[in-house]
Amino acid sequence: MPDATGTHGEPPRKRRRASDVVRKISQIFGELLITAGIVLLLFVGWQLWWTNIEADAKQTEAIKSFAQELTGPVAPPTELKDYGQPVVGTAPSNGETIGIMYIPRFGANYTRPIIEGTGADVLDTLGLGHYPSTSMPGAPGNFAVAGHRQTHGAVLDSIHTLVPGDKIYVQTTDGYYTYVFRNNQIVLPNQTDVLLPVPTQPGVAPRDSILTMTSCNPRFGSQERIIAYSVLDSWQPSSAGPPSEIAAQVAQAQGKG
Repeated sequence: MPDATGTHGEPPRKRRRASDVVRKISQIFGELLITAGIVLLLFVGWQLWWTNIEADAKQTEAIKSFAQELTGPVAPPTELKDYGQPVVGTAPSNGETIGIMYIPRFGANYTRPIIEGTGADVLDTLGLGHYPSTSMPGAPGNFAVAGHRQTHGAVLDSIHTLVPGDKIYVQTTDGYYTYVFRNNQIVLPNQTDVLLPVPTQPGVAPRDSILTMTSCNPRFGSQERIIAYSVLDSWQPSSAGPPSEIAAQVAQAQGKG
């Protein structure tokens, strides 16, 4: 039976003190959880918003700098013709600009620089990164690039919206390369055979000029990779002017629009 001091011989004051300690600890723990939640929200906001602002500014500067080297008219050619085999440039050093990519499916203002390299120094700030082990635009084989989907400029955020027949344009100092989208594929991150000269086919000699774009999948995760394949349809030298579909963007990129 309880004695005069309280239940099971424990003084009431001591029980209240223990209860106060438990309540205080619970309050502190709750405040820590709230603080951690706020910090997490701020981090997510920084990832999804501020990194995009920073990357967009640096990509715009990269395009302006590259555009200073471009020559030729910004009006499209008055007639279409065969310009022969595409001119294939030489890959620059890591971090330098190869060209500009235009994808009308991603919006009328989609203009992104293509930079040599796929390290964080490129992908986190400068836009689309070219895998150094792959071909250059227009060459037989696989011209492969990577880009973020939700952060650091989100250059391939809409990669899943491509439909067969969509045009993808690559502009270099030599000219314009028009690729046509064929299909996409979802793979695991360790499936690097998508970067082979003929994607996923080891030892096969390439005949087509392929553009492969890689990004994380799903949009807010990185458990997989989404791969988008396109094939070179045509090319025209800088002296001929740009394809009509991107003429306005080309003029704007060069400060002539």
